[in-house]
Amino acid sequence: MSTTFTEPTSSPALLLLGNRRDPLSERGVDCPGDLPAASDPDLVERARAAKEALGERVFILGHHYQRDEVIQFADVTGDSFKLAREAAARPEAEYIVFCGVHFMAESADILTSDDQQVVLPDMAAGCSMADMANINQVEDAWEQLAEIGIAERTVPVTYMNSTAAIKAFCGRNSGVVCTSSNAEVALRWAYDQVGGVEGDGKVLFLPDQHLGRNTAVEKLGMSLDDAVVYDPRKPLGGNTREQLEAARIILWRGHCSVHGRFRKENVDNARAKVPGINVIVHPECTNDVVRAADYVGSTEYIIKALDEAEPGSKWVIGTELNLVRRLANQHPDKEIHFLEDTVCFCSTMNRIDLPHLVWALETLVAGEVPNRIVVDPQTQAEAKVALDQMLALPGITAPRN
Repeated sequence: MSTTFTEPTSSPALLLLGNRRDPLSERGVDCPGDLPAASDPDLVERARAAKEALGERVFILGHHYQRDEVIQFADVTGDSFKLAREAAARPEAEYIVFCGVHFMAESADILTSDDQQVVLPDMAAGCSMADMANINQVEDAWEQLAEIGIAERTVPVTYMNSTAAIKAFCGRNSGVVCTSSNAEVALRWAYDQVGGVEGDGKVLFLPDQHLGRNTAVEKLGMSLDDAVVYDPRKPLGGNTREQLEAARIILWRGHCSVHGRFRKENVDNARAKVPGINVIVHPECTNDVVRAADYVGSTEYIIKALDEAEPGSKWVIGTELNLVRRLANQHPDKEIHFLEDTVCFCSTMNRIDLPHLVWALETLVAGEVPNRIVVDPQTQAEAKVALDQMLALPGITAPRN
């Protein structure tokens, strides 16, 4: 266990499960506060027994942001990119139990065979970011881009954190899916379809504006002026025709409810409190936070950076608290801090707890399939085009500082 990690304190302005909002963060960013107490220890033995009874018929995927009580039963842990590949690579498993959120389970259903069944232990485990890109709004936006004559030289790119319907939209419009691990590779591929990064083609990036902006500016060398934000509630997304015609990347107005909370002030405070500290953040953070950090990368990148860090080194991490706490406990020889000063977990991800996992596994043992995630055939076929394009992208290089 870590001897240096300090648990963030609960803010009096926040209630459990996101019942209040943080006025200092982006509008619509909730913080769930503390998690419920650890589950009944008897559930651990029940989970082990059910998993043993199912044997190789079940394959459990666990996202890095899951609670430790759930992660201990995962056959594979990872970010959404890694788990998508793992789901596709396990044709022998009859059941894929996805301890993540709804859009991840949808992707697993798309990538696995018809003989496999994908289970989400709690159907309430969604993603606020994915919900920010409604398919009807996206279709309307695409029609507006077509009306002003720019859709034909625009490639849609959607983050993995999107619904199957949005992935299908990208598939039928010659686009691609990306994750925080391969966003740079995906964007370069997209621009190559319309004349290259140095040309005048465009990308419509869904649904996280920050990942799109950070990748275009910090990795592809574009300027902040090359990006516009598209607000689906306004005509032309709140832009003029001239602004859309001049833009190189059109960013959907969406964000992560966890990473959007981090502020540059948090980075400045961490450096003041701990001289020589290394700041590492997720690219879903705002651009000013990313620019203030020393290292930027996906959850897999953050984990690798801490694994390879020198003993005695000092780190402050800007990503979901479950992962930060886990890293601190795994690396007691390093000084590890959480970038925010109040507790904030991903509330929807944390709906997958041990009671839900036990219920799902025991129901499978009983011969029933609970909470099966099924994507309709047409959506599945169209989304698979964009997902297959993602999986076919060139190898990922290590993110630059």
